[in-house]
Amino acid sequence: MAIRAKENLVGAWAFLIGVVLAIGAGILSFGSLHPIILGILIILGLVVGISFISVSDKDVNAFLMAAVSLVIVSFAGISGLGSIEFGVIPIGRYVSSTLGALLVMLVPATIIVSIKSMFSIAQR
Repeated sequence: MAIRAKENLVGAWAFLIGVVLAIGAGILSFGSLHPIILGILIILGLVVGISFISVSDKDVNAFLMAAVSLVIVSFAGISGLGSIEFGVIPIGRYVSSTLGALLVMLVPATIIVSIKSMFSIAQR
């Protein structure tokens, strides 16, 4: 039986719930996200970011690399895929909405974790 660290259990659950909610809301929103869903995603992003305050620098760097990559790719996807249609189904709107929901959750988390990382670097 493997021993699991419980130092970031809240952040892991908040991240998982946020990703599932962002994907579900993006697909079911028909291209327009509800403000309450956006507020929940922002709060979950803040919880994820705050939970990374007590994590090691190695994990923070891995999170920042992955989050910044996902933010850049999501933004590029929103810009490039918004007008794609498959017959009468506007797939681009669903993809753009889903990527936008992921951005709404990831940007606050990335900002908090990057500020924590900068403070850590400044203390050295």
